[in-house]
Amino acid sequence: MTLSNETTRRWLRRAGSARLEFGADYNPDQWPREVWDDDVRAMREAGVTIVSLAIFSWARLEPRDGEYDFGWLDEVMDLLHAGGITVDLATATASPPPWLTREHPEILPVTRTGEILWPGARQHWRPTSPVFREHALRLAGALATRYADHPALVAWHVNNELGCHNVYDYSDDAARAFRVWLRERYGTVEALNHAWGTAFWSQRYDDFEEILPPRLAASHPNPTQQLDFKRFSSDALKDHLRAERDLLRRITPEVPVTTNFMVMGEMKPMNYADWAAEVDFVSNDHYVLPGPQARDELSFSANLTGNIAGGEPWFLMEHSTSAVNWQPVNVAKKPGELARDSLTHVAHGADAVCFFQWRQSRAGAEKYHSAMLPHAGTDSDLFRGVARLGERLRELAPIAGSRRRRAAVGIVFDWESWWTAEQDSHPTDRLRYKQEALDWYTALLDAGIRADVVPAGGPLEEYRLLIAPVLHVVPAALAARLDAWVASGGHLVTTYFSGIVDENDHVWLGGYPGALRDLLGIRIEEFGPLLDGESVTLDDGATGTLWTDRIDVTGPDVEVLARYRTGEQADRAAVTRRRVGAGSAAYVSTRLGPDGLAGLLPRLLGPAGVTGELPAELGGRVELAIRGDHWFLINRTDQPVDLRALPGAPEVLEARGVAVFTN
Repeated sequence: MTLSNETTRRWLRRAGSARLEFGADYNPDQWPREVWDDDVRAMREAGVTIVSLAIFSWARLEPRDGEYDFGWLDEVMDLLHAGGITVDLATATASPPPWLTREHPEILPVTRTGEILWPGARQHWRPTSPVFREHALRLAGALATRYADHPALVAWHVNNELGCHNVYDYSDDAARAFRVWLRERYGTVEALNHAWGTAFWSQRYDDFEEILPPRLAASHPNPTQQLDFKRFSSDALKDHLRAERDLLRRITPEVPVTTNFMVMGEMKPMNYADWAAEVDFVSNDHYVLPGPQARDELSFSANLTGNIAGGEPWFLMEHSTSAVNWQPVNVAKKPGELARDSLTHVAHGADAVCFFQWRQSRAGAEKYHSAMLPHAGTDSDLFRGVARLGERLRELAPIAGSRRRRAAVGIVFDWESWWTAEQDSHPTDRLRYKQEALDWYTALLDAGIRADVVPAGGPLEEYRLLIAPVLHVVPAALAARLDAWVASGGHLVTTYFSGIVDENDHVWLGGYPGALRDLLGIRIEEFGPLLDGESVTLDDGATGTLWTDRIDVTGPDVEVLARYRTGEQADRAAVTRRRVGAGSAAYVSTRLGPDGLAGLLPRLLGPAGVTGELPAELGGRVELAIRGDHWFLINRTDQPVDLRALPGAPEVLEARGVAVFTN
């Protein structure tokens, strides 16, 4: 069932007018009743339009098995509605109450080493537990029945951050569900034996009942078993999402359903490109991670979220107003970063800007996590910054509902390559899939080039240039798709450890890069990973780390763009490009990082006819994103940037600032 566009955009509308939503998780059950009226008054002052409610309220809503207490939630819903604030109502199933785990300890997750994850934090439930599923659906049904017609309700929020802490469960429930999943995938145990290569190490199975999850073993578990368990674990959470969603749709068919993804950092276990079709609108949580590419990673993740959403507007469900509480050192945001972080998400398609949380907690594990209303209260720089952001979003209301303008360059992002390339028993365990993709994104930003981060199953053919870093898993169908696209005039760039295996993690034979070998016109007999501290120099002055390849040029029309100057491969090709009709296919055999890629990019962009849309003098100081007719200029620096070379833009873009104008 797919809801109409009008229905799925109820979260965008108020009194028939489109707007950018603004709000946060709201946890009134943490506070006495007299605080609630102050909350709504302060929300109106800040410009809040929507809150996510009851996310962690199961113990309050169902204090005992089958006994519900909705009185307090009724009052909060009515109070918010009277204040003109809409509600994204959670099903409250993210954290089971103490009575449930006491009566049914069999719902608790089990680690790969056999340890039980006990109550005391959150997400202490097995995604495949039938007992948990029964109780979760009962609660979700009771909430949906009670609030189906409440005027404040505009969306359902299934669970919360599915899989953040419990994605990999190795319990007996998981083992049984894994076997069912494998039967559906392979049909016969013979087909599974072939896919898993069980002839190795005497692992051949005679019956599905012999199969277990990849629990702690004496050595490396079967690689395809590990890959399939990752696929299964993502699917198990997706199945729980579907179960709650389907129940909500039966009871409230006109209310859209979402859940908050976590497209950020190294949060890789959930294949969100695969999940996107299961929700009525995509939502995402993002928190800035410290490091030299922190701001670029935010942009990268927002960009990817927009493309997971298929270019449709999406909902930023959580980010932080300032410091978080879960990093080793939690640094407050600098002036301007609150607005810049928020508006970068809007630039990449977000039609809602929300935070964790509204009022900063006095107690509990997240009491030092920033909020819209901090411990210091409304008389604080942070709250004043929040209110200014609310006003800015009201001014940007005409942007709501607009689509992102497609770029000429696409960076291919593939969850299965991410999972597989970083498994054990590989040439190196230092490889980081997302880091390589982020390096290319940063290099393009530095060059003033817009790029889309697009899932491997997305509309690849619409780009002039595709960059596919560490595209490790290449099924035959994807190889054929890339071959046809290049032959029709597309330009492909890929890197080391790409094209190596098929969907079963079986190596493509005949030499590397396997499925892409003929397209690239090169052949590699052995990998050349580098030790920690080792590096090589290329003849263009760039420095390579992590990896090298001994490349033999085998195809026609192959040009060597750069050679190794030092190392075991000195004088041999480091970067190649093969002309294929009007298209081309290039290969980069080492990790160059953003600085090293800067010198290479012009030679890759040129044949594709890709140029920057901003004046060259802006360099990489400004990121450009386009939604409809609106241009977003995002200052990537801590210094003002002169914009007078760009017609229609303001004269100066303040440090860490964002300018939005029509062009």
